[in-house]
Amino acid sequence: MTSAEKVEKLLKQREKAQEGGGLDRIEKQHALGKLTARERIELLLDEGSFEEFDMFVSHRCTNFGIDSRHFPGDGVVTGYGTIDGRLVYVFSHDFTVFGGSLSETFAEKVIKIMEMAAENGAPVIGLNDSGGARIQEGIESLAGYGEIFLRNVVYSGVIPQISVIMGPCAGGAVYSPAITDFTIMVENTSYMFVTGPKVVKTVTGEDVTVDQLGGAHIHATRSGVASLTCKTEQDALLFVRKLVSYIPQNNMEDPIAVTPTDPPDRMEDWLDDFIPDNPNKPYEMRKIISAVVDGGEFLEIQRMFAPNIIVGFARMNGRSVGIVANQPSFLAGVLDIDASVKGARFVRFCDAFNIPVVTFVDVPGFMPGTKQEYGGIIRNGAKLLYAFAEATVPKVTIIVRKAYGGAYDVMSSKHLRADVNYAWPSAEIAVMGPEGAVEIIFSKELEKAQSPADRKKELVEEYKEHFANPFTAAERGYVDDVIVPSTTRFRVIRALEMLSGKRRFMPSKKHGNIPL
Repeated sequence: MTSAEKVEKLLKQREKAQEGGGLDRIEKQHALGKLTARERIELLLDEGSFEEFDMFVSHRCTNFGIDSRHFPGDGVVTGYGTIDGRLVYVFSHDFTVFGGSLSETFAEKVIKIMEMAAENGAPVIGLNDSGGARIQEGIESLAGYGEIFLRNVVYSGVIPQISVIMGPCAGGAVYSPAITDFTIMVENTSYMFVTGPKVVKTVTGEDVTVDQLGGAHIHATRSGVASLTCKTEQDALLFVRKLVSYIPQNNMEDPIAVTPTDPPDRMEDWLDDFIPDNPNKPYEMRKIISAVVDGGEFLEIQRMFAPNIIVGFARMNGRSVGIVANQPSFLAGVLDIDASVKGARFVRFCDAFNIPVVTFVDVPGFMPGTKQEYGGIIRNGAKLLYAFAEATVPKVTIIVRKAYGGAYDVMSSKHLRADVNYAWPSAEIAVMGPEGAVEIIFSKELEKAQSPADRKKELVEEYKEHFANPFTAAERGYVDDVIVPSTTRFRVIRALEMLSGKRRFMPSKKHGNIPL
């Protein structure tokens, strides 16, 4: 065979490999509104940057007649490329080959990519569309999942790991995305669950559909598994590109800074009278966030889950920051179980990858009631406390309005090693709200008063004067300064610049024991 003939043969083999399970199955994939494994990679990465590995790998199984069916690539496309010129590694399940099911060789391909990502300090992105473990391979496929899980854990906090769910993800397959840093789901075509509807029906007697059990909406609103949902696969892949722009390549680097176009000293005069005079009146915290960050751009994470707390990424003078904020327009911004867990995981991601945390506080306390207590609000609320206290990245806190009780401590207070703590003049920092405090402290006096209502009003004003304001905390150094709201952007940027060389110290230990 001549050299030209060998090249021609190679090109034919590559063309066959790129067809996956065949044109008929590709058409079925498209009919479901889904892209192929390679089409997804092309949309995710910079044009022409993808370099594929192990295109000709095939399975080794000889069970149940599967030995007669071999497809190049064995159900997963792996390799590396760039997003905005930055190196990333990617694996993309090919549902046209054995339903994207995982085999021994499939797992080996994914493991190779994960290890290369860790060795070269770059994010790894998994595009999931798989029927789970390949039944014909039995223990080999289960072992493959275990090896992937191990690397998810070992590389957690070392390189960013992102999962995009673009089809089925069931059984043990869900645990790899669950360990990764972000999980994006596509509406109507993706789902995740440990046991499917048929098993649920058999075991519990419940009738439930795939979407009701593990659809994108359920995981975005109820379970908190999904970081975000997107209407189409194209939207999901574009979101990943945007997300990657805010995070560093690995835990030894800082996020990439961009040239700022928004003046750092930009003033927002309307902030000076934005907070309602009535302390019980809600407002939209996102308006404050947008006013302070560069260009008003805020990439929110888990928007539909625990909306009483807001988390996401933004830039301040061109540099990435993580934003954590109470949301007064939902449950008054109270901290409950879901909000605490959501906030804690986000803070820990930022800390792992050298992203400063800016916190906006307006919190009336922790959610009361038997449902929260029985559900473990003590244990789960402590997760947020632990995350803020453990974080060694620069931390800047702005108390906008209420900061009551233990929730004041938990929300990145000076006592949890926050570096710079500011308060607006509207801030109220106290053990509890004025009215509740007066009813407890002066209960006997109010009982004896000729006009309890008038006396209570007087005492409430007295309490506010002494406690429910930022100056008492400022006198003790718990607040570094009481600032004019319109200057918040400038003050935060200057604080972050001052903290850019912060030395990150923690006592030597294997790891702490966060209350999981």
